[in-house]
Amino acid sequence: MALPYEERNSAVKTRRQQEDQRRMEFRRAIEDRCERRQLLAEIGDFPEDPELNFWQAASTASRRNAQPAR
Repeated sequence: MALPYEERNSAVKTRRQQEDQRRMEFRRAIEDRCERRQLLAEIGDFPEDPELNFWQAASTASRRNAQPAR
């Protein structure tokens, strides 16, 4: 059964608003991360990307602690 025009239009509008909201959240997250990286680079006391260094160190440690397959 087809939806009446008003309901279909409302559903499309709602979906577009949700997509716009997701895009804006994603864009804000990217801008925030760029600003943090720039600030850390200006300070110079920390590595350029501490999150990356943390995950690299964690992955290296987990590989060292892993048991070989038998």
